[in-house]
Amino acid sequence: MRERLLQFIDTLRRAGITPSPAETFDAANAVAAAGVERTALREALSATLVKDHTDRPLFDELFDRYFAVPRRGRGRPSRREPAGGGAGQGGESSGRGRVARANGEGETGTERRDHVQRAAERDASRAAAELSRRSALLIKPFREMAPREVEEHRQLITELAARFRARCARRFQQTSRGRIDMRRTIRRAASRGGVPLELRFRHPRPGKTDLVALIDLSHSTAAAAEFLLALIAPARAFFRRARLFAYVDTLVEISYENRHVVPHQPLDLAARSDFGAVLRALSEWHRPALGRNTILLILGDARNNRRPPRADLLADLARHVRAVLWLNPEVPERWNSGDSVMAAYARHADAVLPAYNLQTLGGALRELAKASI
Repeated sequence: MRERLLQFIDTLRRAGITPSPAETFDAANAVAAAGVERTALREALSATLVKDHTDRPLFDELFDRYFAVPRRGRGRPSRREPAGGGAGQGGESSGRGRVARANGEGETGTERRDHVQRAAERDASRAAAELSRRSALLIKPFREMAPREVEEHRQLITELAARFRARCARRFQQTSRGRIDMRRTIRRAASRGGVPLELRFRHPRPGKTDLVALIDLSHSTAAAAEFLLALIAPARAFFRRARLFAYVDTLVEISYENRHVVPHQPLDLAARSDFGAVLRALSEWHRPALGRNTILLILGDARNNRRPPRADLLADLARHVRAVLWLNPEVPERWNSGDSVMAAYARHADAVLPAYNLQTLGGALRELAKASI
């Protein structure tokens, strides 16, 4: 059971639910205490592995697929006929079965159980194959996708976008009274012998967060850009203002409509990347869009064709916004190789997050949801 539990937890991680090592240990202890009865097992695992209630439907779906083991009837008789099945008891039994079905009496109880079992096994096999396919799609790098797989990714994007929207909604609702202020709670508890009878909360930040997103549309990042826009577009309502910009060597404001990027000005997609020029344009022409309540979200591989990176401009912008989050659609092993200047920008970002497949892109958006509240 321990090995099967670890395999199930690995399946959760591939689907975007990421239990910590401590939670994995808690899950093992909970199963040992609750037993392996299906209902008790489900609740024990959900209580220890699901941190976000919006992940519960996905957990239930994976649990049902992974633990969909059909019950086998005890003392199942052999369906093989004895030698010389045309005569003797086996032949009579077979003959009576055919006569009964001909007279409309239907299958015997054993045959019905066999039929249900085979159907359950087929369903479990199909569910396992589908889960395996979806898991493979989640971890496949964007740059290795075939055209057919791009469309399959778009189907998964709809589900991930709904989860991101639900996470933003939950976090926004929590701002009605702010997060728990542990320092004030402990200080208040000192007068009661150290027992925290009264919780103290931080004052919620006024209003919603502003979002300014810079999206690299060059060929090397095109797939990641499309999926990121498809994910954040449905959640724009949870930001006070959201402005989307695309760039290659120049900065252009865009809209995302019906799965299509609509640039407001001409944009040369065949140009050579120049993020230094993009930062200069943002500083000179769009500075009013950036404020103390703004999250600056950047998607790019920081490959600048050996042009001046102008990291000083990013440092200046970072001082005037709430947070700078950089999403890199390359695997971390390729950062700072060749013409990549990721290190020059990373020191001025609050977080630099990999976003080279759907799983890592989903994790990066969880950080965006956290930063927005």
